[in-house]
Amino acid sequence: MLQLQSISLVHFRNYVQSDFSFEERVIALCGKNGVGKTNFLDAIYYLSFTKSYFSRPESQSVHHGLQGMRIEGDYLLNNKKINIRCIVRETNRKEFYFNADEYKRFSEHIGKIPCVMIAPDDVALITGNSEERRKFIDTILSQCNTNYLQWLIDYNKILQQRNSLLKAAAEHNLLDESLLETLDDQLSEKGELIFKERKEFLSHFIVSVKKQYQYIAQKNDHISIEYDSQFLTASMKELLQSNRQRDLYLQRTGCGIHKDDITFLMKGQSFKTLASQGQRKSLLFALKLAEFEVLKQQKHITPILLLDDVFEKLDAERMHHLLHKVCVEENGQVFITDTNRERLAESLKEIKVPFQLIEL
Repeated sequence: MLQLQSISLVHFRNYVQSDFSFEERVIALCGKNGVGKTNFLDAIYYLSFTKSYFSRPESQSVHHGLQGMRIEGDYLLNNKKINIRCIVRETNRKEFYFNADEYKRFSEHIGKIPCVMIAPDDVALITGNSEERRKFIDTILSQCNTNYLQWLIDYNKILQQRNSLLKAAAEHNLLDESLLETLDDQLSEKGELIFKERKEFLSHFIVSVKKQYQYIAQKNDHISIEYDSQFLTASMKELLQSNRQRDLYLQRTGCGIHKDDITFLMKGQSFKTLASQGQRKSLLFALKLAEFEVLKQQKHITPILLLDDVFEKLDAERMHHLLHKVCVEENGQVFITDTNRERLAESLKEIKVPFQLIEL
């Protein structure tokens, strides 16, 4: 069992100094736009991932006009008390602690406190570019497999070195071929490991997404999901060799797992072109609930679920199915925000779940 019992925010975004304690498994947060509901959820996300959900620079997380910040959370994990804290010093040095132990590498923390967040801009996962979908898959796999996260870090570092070499070759009209061969070997090794992990994961994950979609929408809408990778037809070594002249001309690496994507189809055509707003939102929640299920199975802990402003995204019936799924059928801790106090309270009363209401 995983439960956040209290959180303290100092100089974090719009919070100068605030402390909150949580007595129920379901926490309802209400307040007008701009009072800090999303920032509140992001602080919880911060304690799981050592960074903001919104890819902001550290300086933007510090309260305007002040220096440094601190987020601290007390958890109960399998009946053990755990303290996690993040400190950004006035010098912008960031420190992260698990109990009294400071991490040397922040990546060591990923996966210890599983967490899933659903935020207003997440529809970009469906309508945005491939980078959004790769980041989504990588975030799940990094929490499940510490080796995967290291392979990804290594791959991106080697990719950067290869791109720098290609650029230098164009600038000086001279290519160090032996160094390029070495980098190709290293990139291929990491790329193949990542591809195999993604392929194996997606073979099960896609089935789960379709099941969750059916649950929320109460129909399947003839949706299909496919893993799109250059590795499905050739090895990375072969791809790098056949694309070498093009890479030299463009001064960047045009093939590899950094080009992977997930394709969403409806009745055999592009999902984002055909789908209604309700169908897009149903698919978004299906992806997030499938992530929730995977983390629960892999970590043997029910993740903390953060639902930001979800009432604006689903009709009443789909919203009821979603709330029943995450608040009643699951036993994890849920934080849910809304601008409308009455709507939030009534929706939770309707599914007969005890909840704590916090007005911000």
